[in-house]
Amino acid sequence: MKYVIVHAGGMAHHPQEELGGRTPLQAAATPHLDRLAQSGELGQLMIPADGVHQGGGLVGTAILGYDPKKFYPGPGPLEAASLGVSGTEQDVVFRCTMVTVVPESGKGGEIKKLGQHVILDDATAGLIETEEARELIEAINEQLGSETIQFYPGAGHRHLMVWVKGKPRAICTDPQTILGQSIAEALPKGDGADILRQLMDAAYFILRDHPLNEERIAAGKKPANCIWLWGEGRAVTWPSLVEKYQVTGAVVATNDVHRGLGICAGLDAVDLDRLAGGDLQAKATVALEEFAKGDFVYVHAKLADEVIHGTDIKAKVQGVEEFDRHLVGPLFEGLSTLGPYRFLVICDHTAGIEGPAFYAFGEGGGKGSEVVGRRFTEADALAANMPTRDATKFVIKFFSKS
Repeated sequence: MKYVIVHAGGMAHHPQEELGGRTPLQAAATPHLDRLAQSGELGQLMIPADGVHQGGGLVGTAILGYDPKKFYPGPGPLEAASLGVSGTEQDVVFRCTMVTVVPESGKGGEIKKLGQHVILDDATAGLIETEEARELIEAINEQLGSETIQFYPGAGHRHLMVWVKGKPRAICTDPQTILGQSIAEALPKGDGADILRQLMDAAYFILRDHPLNEERIAAGKKPANCIWLWGEGRAVTWPSLVEKYQVTGAVVATNDVHRGLGICAGLDAVDLDRLAGGDLQAKATVALEEFAKGDFVYVHAKLADEVIHGTDIKAKVQGVEEFDRHLVGPLFEGLSTLGPYRFLVICDHTAGIEGPAFYAFGEGGGKGSEVVGRRFTEADALAANMPTRDATKFVIKFFSKS
């Protein structure tokens, strides 16, 4: 038996007026996803995360069978696992996101301190590229790094800061949730917040005056003039999914949070060079190649950052169609040549948009009774009249030998 879980990150959405009251999934042509929805089980998932601070990787943690209340460490430690950033269980790992801040309109043209009258203008620093971001993170680490504080470059606007034997109880906020708003109430609060704020203030002045940002402004790009610390947590040791369910497998993902998820669960993380920068067809090809070595593959895919964070809703429809055509379709075709298989697709909402995750699950070649006309959409999952499943327990059914 071959097993594949595909996590469609952030593709669920609310109905859009521009699409005639439909969601991007409803507006998109998705014959392969619809095939799975028609021939298999379709329903909604409950993520048992009451009291857990929301963040990247939360849904993935539950999908792989780990109770977020016990095992979810926050996105920072998961990214650290992917990047090979080592530490002890006493160290606190923060996401260090490069952002753009501007003074509030009418409040002067110079920021003297992060706080009131400072607006978060862009939570991706204009989708800064990795090479430029690395130069800036290295400049910050050179001036602010110490025996207890270290900054590590990641990809794009996403990076890490490790506070050795730090304080994990500061309350930090996802920058995407305050886009276009004052940062005053979203700055770190609580135990250790004073140190985090000092680091963010100091980094602002380093970045503001950095020649690379002057070049970006001259080129009409947004400067990466501030770091935003959030997504904090300490590393948590997970029991091996591989040992528990007696499967061998790999994680196919370019996103460091989801690569880290797979690594923490005991899966092999495929080399990024094989994934062609996140190309969907490449992910499908690599996933099928991995079945020559193991029997389980966890694939994470999402829309491009510029689509997720942009306002072009039709681009989101196109992205969903490409996901179906270039990833789900080839996986169906390849799996059909490998014997019995189980195929699970999970879809959740992007950051800042609330709503339940939903799934479609099928076996073999999708044979058996079909629900004609049913589609892989938010509305059809709700209308399927299936009891909402606990995401952390679905993996038991998925890997069952019966």
